[in-house]
Amino acid sequence: MQLRELSFAERRDWLRLTRTHTVGPVAFRDLLKRFGTAAKALDALPDLIRKKDIKPPSLKQVEAEMEANEELGIRLLAACEPDYPAPLRAIDPPPPIISVWGQSDLLSKPCVAIIGSRNASANGQRFAGQIAGELAENGFVIVSGLARGIDGCAHRSALVSGTIGVLGGGVDHIYPRQNEDLHLEMRERGLLVSESPLGYRATARDFPRRNRIISGLCRGVVVIEAAERSGTLITARYAAEQGREVMAAPGSPLDPRTKGCNRLIRQGAALIESAEDILECLAALPETQFLEPEAPYNDPPVLWRVAAKEIESAKTQLLEVLSPTPSPRDDIIRASGLPTPIVNAALLELELNAEIVVEADGRISILY
Repeated sequence: MQLRELSFAERRDWLRLTRTHTVGPVAFRDLLKRFGTAAKALDALPDLIRKKDIKPPSLKQVEAEMEANEELGIRLLAACEPDYPAPLRAIDPPPPIISVWGQSDLLSKPCVAIIGSRNASANGQRFAGQIAGELAENGFVIVSGLARGIDGCAHRSALVSGTIGVLGGGVDHIYPRQNEDLHLEMRERGLLVSESPLGYRATARDFPRRNRIISGLCRGVVVIEAAERSGTLITARYAAEQGREVMAAPGSPLDPRTKGCNRLIRQGAALIESAEDILECLAALPETQFLEPEAPYNDPPVLWRVAAKEIESAKTQLLEVLSPTPSPRDDIIRASGLPTPIVNAALLELELNAEIVVEADGRISILY
């Protein structure tokens, strides 16, 4: 991705496109790849979206959002801009625009995530606070999700040196309410990050997207107390897929809060018992960790108007291939037997019309 500052009009167009209800990071990437600019993609949307209730916000709405952010001191960073965090830009695809509120210089420093159970034990909370403070003293910014338990302890211990909270809702939405003081303090001494618009209240579907940003900002992810089924393990999976170091603190087999950590260690996560263990793991990581992946090939050019009937036929075939269980895009392409550009174009139109769901990690499922 070529780095450049967006003009006011370009930023407004990026924001309109990414704030369109059915345009997620994958759709945004594919629209820019196909049409070249956000402005041209917006012009093309009426031909791609058949449902009249799905449309981009108006210029007035987007400009009001931009003005509200500016008045509060919140920055909107596009993925193509130099100040956008390089580790996050390296994931595929990155959030097109993030809102950042607070000390944005923290984004340029090395980060490590500390995450874990909301219902954390006293020992787990103490350990999270201890290693967060020691890692901060060694120059690392601590990233977490501003939840109760492990997240809150990690943030509080790292406030002096700098900590980043990633939210599922807008950066101004305080959740949970128990962390209101911490949220307010992080505006001043830390940084709040979100890909959601100002004023947005998070739903269950937004937290996997938040978790993907937590891991995407960091060199590694430390898990302290995680049940076998928890959002914490989703973050650990994203971290592994993104090439980040996954580290976990072991726990008693009798405590259900540590079963997820023990399973991560069995699956290859680094076992950590101190901040020194974490520093050793991070020191061994390659310097090329956050380079953007090179495209193995360029898709052949497609005459989109000529291919319209082919795309329409592909949509019918893909709806038969897809299931309610999310599947990787590559598996869907192989199962369909259709040309990759045609499948991608058909999936894009299905997503724009809310006929399929594209998860934060790019897996796809059908709506029933």
